[in-house]
Amino acid sequence: MAKRQEQYKPLLFTTTMRNPDRIKYFLNVLLHYNGQVLTDKLATQIMGDCIKIGIYRPMKKTNEIKAKWSTISSPEPAELVLSDKEVNWILANNLNIKNGKIIKPKMAGFDYGWPSRFDTYYDLMKHLGFVYYSIGEKIVFSELGQLYANSISIEVDEGIIEVTDNHPEFREQAFLQSMAKYQRNNPFKRVLNNNSPLILLLQVIKKLNNDKDFNSVGISRSEIPLLLYWKDNDADGLYQRIKLLRKEYRYNPSWETIISICQNEIMEGNDIKREPKTIMEELPDEFIRKMRLTGIISYRGGGRFLDINKTELEKVNYILDKYSNPLNFSDERKYFNYMSETDTTLLSFETKEVDQNIKETLLMDWVNHYSFETLKEELKILSEKKLSKDLILKEMGRPERLEFLTAIAIKSAFRNVRVIPNYNPGDDGIPRSTAGGAGDQGDIECFEEENGILVEVTMSNGTQQHQMESASIARHLKKFSTKIDGNSICYLVAPKIFNDTKEFMEFGYFKDKRRIKGIDIVDFTKFLEKNEKLYNWKEPTV
Repeated sequence: MAKRQEQYKPLLFTTTMRNPDRIKYFLNVLLHYNGQVLTDKLATQIMGDCIKIGIYRPMKKTNEIKAKWSTISSPEPAELVLSDKEVNWILANNLNIKNGKIIKPKMAGFDYGWPSRFDTYYDLMKHLGFVYYSIGEKIVFSELGQLYANSISIEVDEGIIEVTDNHPEFREQAFLQSMAKYQRNNPFKRVLNNNSPLILLLQVIKKLNNDKDFNSVGISRSEIPLLLYWKDNDADGLYQRIKLLRKEYRYNPSWETIISICQNEIMEGNDIKREPKTIMEELPDEFIRKMRLTGIISYRGGGRFLDINKTELEKVNYILDKYSNPLNFSDERKYFNYMSETDTTLLSFETKEVDQNIKETLLMDWVNHYSFETLKEELKILSEKKLSKDLILKEMGRPERLEFLTAIAIKSAFRNVRVIPNYNPGDDGIPRSTAGGAGDQGDIECFEEENGILVEVTMSNGTQQHQMESASIARHLKKFSTKIDGNSICYLVAPKIFNDTKEFMEFGYFKDKRRIKGIDIVDFTKFLEKNEKLYNWKEPTV
């Protein structure tokens, strides 16, 4: 088969793995097969494993499978594992069959159906240097791929799926290295565009911020499509084009203006027809999510601009010094080897922790940005598993978003309470990952006069909630209590508090006076709205 002709195209990393939160789950599953020879049968088995824990959920399913997948929505794994019989049912009933033959999908080198679907979902991870595979060859994980996969653990205990986010910093380290090297014209994608997207982004932001005519806020969302269409690594040329755009339209060019520049000027009329929403929203959203995952990109202006995270300037300067001159590769395996090499110097940079006082200042910035009514609505959206339309929130993982919104809501309702979230933010105050329970500390620590209120949040439901949260919350409260002169309590905030979790809380109080109270998300916002004090405890009765 002749190779397709190379063309200039706007940047799209993948059509199937646009949400980078999913990558860790798929890599974790595949890691169990590291070193095994990949066959079409094994590729189907691996997709079956993804279905089994609910990280891939095909359209056709039985009522029993729907029920198992109902308590936790994608991209997180499900609460209950599927049986082998249920997995086989899905594998058999989710194929495109015509005249008795499977007709799609079909990826080069893979059989029709599930083997090709395997390649569709894992293809991006090969491009990023995390894992190499080919039919008839061994599956080979790079050090970076293993680092990424081992950032979480997925265990099944009596049919309950337990996911532990052990090392979110591993994902950031691996993804940063991958994006620092990633090239548009790599032999996997075969496009004519010749630049490194992260390098180009950093260089353009620096030029814009050094321009005295602008406000040092970075690049605006409306300007991102120009970068996605840009043909080469001429950062100065792109900066000059954005400067001209701002001279004419300030920071508010119309969609038509941006699309015309992309298609008629940059592409010289050679772009295929694309929906305006694809150019102005969908492609930039995917790009922004992946750039944010590196930890070196921050928001400005309530999410309207992207800027360099000032706390990570050491990493940024190193990346620009080392990777600003991209190499050229024509061989897929050589490019993968380059992408998969571990940059030990970059890995050695410590992630900068933000001082508690700065955290509180950053939190107040978001209190001033979001009204309490907006916070209530966004928390309700989380509770009901709906999609946010907010520029920033829609690009955050649900666990991080719940911690972020809860901390803001508490501070918004009780300005006199000291609120310290334990997630590590960038210089924009937005979590780079969840608090994670490191060192037995809880999610959000609140101090009201002499009393302390620990607020733990979780998106887990059902049995998984009790198994993952109950014991750790008790430990966190015990440690938190040592910081308090008065009384201490803990609120567990979740979409719905499970009965087993409630019973554990009641048992803990009558056993050793542990004050833990579970509250549904929507009820917690009502509590914040109606009460004069955050510390609110009524002794349980038998």
